[in-house]
Amino acid sequence: MKKTADFMKPDGEGLVLASGSAARRQLLENAGLAFDHQAAAVDEMEIKKSLAAEGATALQVAETLAELKAGRVSRLCPGALVIGADQMLDCNGTWFDKPEDRDHLAAHLRALSGRTHTLETAVCVVRDGERLWHHNETSRLTMRSFDEDFIQTYLGVAGDVALGSVGGYCLESHGAHLFSHIEGNYFTILGLPLLPLVGYLRQRGAILG
Repeated sequence: MKKTADFMKPDGEGLVLASGSAARRQLLENAGLAFDHQAAAVDEMEIKKSLAAEGATALQVAETLAELKAGRVSRLCPGALVIGADQMLDCNGTWFDKPEDRDHLAAHLRALSGRTHTLETAVCVVRDGERLWHHNETSRLTMRSFDEDFIQTYLGVAGDVALGSVGGYCLESHGAHLFSHIEGNYFTILGLPLLPLVGYLRQRGAILG
């Protein structure tokens, strides 16, 4: 349901977030924006397999998925500005998806422990099937080395919320204990390059300037 917000223009275009991500919704809500949200019906795994077979980079996959999600939802929301976003975690050529369960997440943490990886994040805005704007950002994150006891402790305190992001980051809470160094924007790592997005919406006149 669309929320009352502080920074929306009364006569501005409606906003829709094409995502089921609670983190992305929270970022937009905290920024004082009003929007509807709807997850896009996209088979991400099949698309990733197909693009990987074609030699696509992780960034290209993230950008493709972001636009595809927004495009699908825009067909259901004529006239609205639909925001699509996606992230890909790449560690030396190996792509990591969202963990299916806690055992899967534990395996991811073991593989990423003590290593530096990149997080490719893409966002776009689509209206009536036409991409109006897009932006990509690359973050570099180094997980500290940790043992099995720490992994099990992290799984216990982070809970199933950690399954909602690649790498099980939860950077806004317990995930701060995972990393020794981060290069990148905080909002972007959480799932959305918020400052460039808000800048575009302001420039377009969709929100107060």
